[in-house]
Amino acid sequence: MVDERTKDWSGCPVRFGMSQFGDKWSFLIIRDLMFKGRRYNHEFMEAGEGISTNILARRLVDLERNGIIQKKTDLVKKSKFVYSLTEKGIELMPMMLAMMDWAEKYDPNTEVPESFIKRLRKDPEALRLDLLKDLQE
Repeated sequence: MVDERTKDWSGCPVRFGMSQFGDKWSFLIIRDLMFKGRRYNHEFMEAGEGISTNILARRLVDLERNGIIQKKTDLVKKSKFVYSLTEKGIELMPMMLAMMDWAEKYDPNTEVPESFIKRLRKDPEALRLDLLKDLQE
């Protein structure tokens, strides 16, 4: 299926990527799902980033439409939805880890825990596998 928003982009991988997840809020939602165990709308709202409810709702719809996340009805509380990364979303992990590594080097105010960055730099594959296990539980 050809996406009308990207069909004239001449195959540029950066432009395609940005069309899929290209704003700060989408990256923060992916981060929260991938690394912080957040799964519910209220958890994204309480993450401390200051996202408004309408922006969050739009980003969740966009990420779901692009196949990055999926939304399911909560098995316990049927009126709530639980969000998770799809395989396509999980495959963003190397890029997210590289961004964290880069930011830790250049952002003096980074919030990346030192123990995390040490694990990432010592054995990125072992860290990636541990993170994947957490996502599949």
